[in-house]
Amino acid sequence: MSTELPNQGHDAGQPPRHTSVAFEERDVQTGTIYGYLVALGLAVVAALGVCVFILRFTGNFAASNDTPPPPSREALGPNYRTLPPEPRLQGVPGHGTDPQQDMRDKLKSDNEANEETRWIDPSTGIAQIPVKEAMKIIAEKGLPAVSRPPAEKKK
Repeated sequence: MSTELPNQGHDAGQPPRHTSVAFEERDVQTGTIYGYLVALGLAVVAALGVCVFILRFTGNFAASNDTPPPPSREALGPNYRTLPPEPRLQGVPGHGTDPQQDMRDKLKSDNEANEETRWIDPSTGIAQIPVKEAMKIIAEKGLPAVSRPPAEKKK
C-alpha cells in the first residue's frame, strides 16, 4: 500500500512528462449517446400517443355503455349530472334553503304546537293543552291506573 497522497508523485502540479498522453477519442462515442437520446425521446412520444389512444378509447367505450338518465333527471336541464338525486342533503350546492334557518323554523313550530290549546275531539272530551299544564295535572293527580291483561291459561 502506498503512503503517497494523490498528485504528490511525479512533480505535483507539473504537466505530464509525456506530451503524447491525451484524451482518447475512441473511448467515448458521442454518436451512440445521441442515438440513445433520440431513441429515448421517440419512446416517450410513442408512450404518450399510446396513453392518449387508450384514454380516448376507454372514454368512448364508457360513454357508449352508460345508460341514459331517466326523463325525470333530464328535466333538470344541462346540469342534471352535477346535482345528486333527490332527496339532497341540506347545505350542499343546489339546495335552496339554509339548514340553520330550517332548524330555527322547526323549533319554533314545535314550541308553538306544545303551547297550543285546542279541542281535538269535543264529543269525546279530548283536548290538547300546553305541556307545562299537562305536567302539573299529572303531578297533582298521577297517571290513570292501567288494567292488567288477563292471565294466560296454563295447559
